[in-house]
Amino acid sequence: MELELQTTDIEAYEVADGLTLAQDESAETIVPDYCPDMARVIAAEGAVFLHGQELREGRAQITGSVQVNILYAPDGESGVRALEVSLPFTAESADRALSDCEEVAAETVIESLETRTLNPRKVFTRCRLSTRLTGYRKKTLRLTTDVLSGGGHRLEKRRERQKLSLPAQVVRREFEFSDALTLPPGRPGAVELLCASAAPSVAETRIIGNKLICKGVFALSVLYLTDEGECASHAAELPFSQILEIAEAPEDAPASVRVTLSGADIRLDGGDPDGREIEVTLYLDAFAVVRREWELELLRDFYSTAFRTRYDAAPLAAVEAWESRTRRQSAREVLETSVPADEILSLRILCGAVAADADGLRCPVIIRALYGDEGGATLAAERRAEVRCEADLPDGWQVTARAEVLEEPRGSVSERGLDVRFTVDFRTEEARTAQIPCVTAAELDEDAPKETADAPSLVLRRMSAGESAWDMAKACDSTVEAILGANCLTDEAELPRDALILIPRQRG
Repeated sequence: MELELQTTDIEAYEVADGLTLAQDESAETIVPDYCPDMARVIAAEGAVFLHGQELREGRAQITGSVQVNILYAPDGESGVRALEVSLPFTAESADRALSDCEEVAAETVIESLETRTLNPRKVFTRCRLSTRLTGYRKKTLRLTTDVLSGGGHRLEKRRERQKLSLPAQVVRREFEFSDALTLPPGRPGAVELLCASAAPSVAETRIIGNKLICKGVFALSVLYLTDEGECASHAAELPFSQILEIAEAPEDAPASVRVTLSGADIRLDGGDPDGREIEVTLYLDAFAVVRREWELELLRDFYSTAFRTRYDAAPLAAVEAWESRTRRQSAREVLETSVPADEILSLRILCGAVAADADGLRCPVIIRALYGDEGGATLAAERRAEVRCEADLPDGWQVTARAEVLEEPRGSVSERGLDVRFTVDFRTEEARTAQIPCVTAAELDEDAPKETADAPSLVLRRMSAGESAWDMAKACDSTVEAILGANCLTDEAELPRDALILIPRQRG
């Protein structure tokens, strides 16, 4: 006869395996007539803006643009000029790569950026991009908590408590941020912005009813010309907070929010004659994942001491624990310069993809600096390095991480070049996945009672290596309680491994 199973259903999201798409984008750009000829390219900085993240029939399409600011020395003139180049791009996944997914989260980073002059009026730009996609599909997990039968079937059940931590909600919201950056008294005023960048970072999330509140900062960096035609820079943090509407959730529910830029408008305030006010408008996309934690009594195994039983089970991979952490690591590097430096004009640290292994976390970084030489010329220096962070990562956990530089890097001119100090924040999400045996069907054969009349009523045996009290009781048609009672014990942990154990058989 088929036994009735007692089940519970959990509605959650399954995270699809991340996909990484790589592509090159390039363009030839004519220098506008109002700009002087290019003598040489000094440096180039790029920023990624994601305009659309769509998912149709298992295929993801990500559209965006790379805004490249090219700094160059003008021909026949002193100082620095800037030229902005936009490289639109589209990244598409293969057919059905994210089948059944309802949402996709994308993160595009610049792996390399090359800019060179083709002639004094034309510049060539090539950018290599890497886009990582993560899909989310709804899934119903049916878990068996018990098996029901009549008392005469003498069922023994092994039920164990299981914790689960699964994405319960996925929410996306576009929003706009506006603020003003004021140059401090110690910095000269600006007459022209050469380039500006903003990097969002979420530092805190909190749930109140059906509101998810996230707080963070935008790390803003600007490079500008002073009224004397010299380059100057400034970096600051602009705090922000945003509210996302969600289905009601417990206040202690874990939540993660990733904010990406879809556009930026950073300019000098035209009403400020001193050039000390910078207007900042950012267009953003917030993608939130709210997790829920369950704790259930699941049916792991069962048997009957009176009849033969059979059941089907399918393993279910699910996250049973999840944690988010931030680790901070200080770093120091020296950039060699082609000529002796007189002063540092600006510093920029770019972080690449983070790798996690038994030794901790490591991240490639690109350190870029603009500096002035003794003759007043503006030059650039760059160094690629790796930052390592010791971390006691738990064994058997899946770790995903990203790195950010939020604080303004510090630099000084030395005999060896440029001495740069900076701090990297490693943000990790750590998940432990368990293979949960899930009973899907159970049968008991009432026409095949176990023959116990001629079997001994007591068995003496030792526990095998790796064997539990449950395994021993099941093999001998006994119960854990009966074994403990026969051996005058109160807990399974007290069962000896090197001595004979008395096992009473259950009879009808």
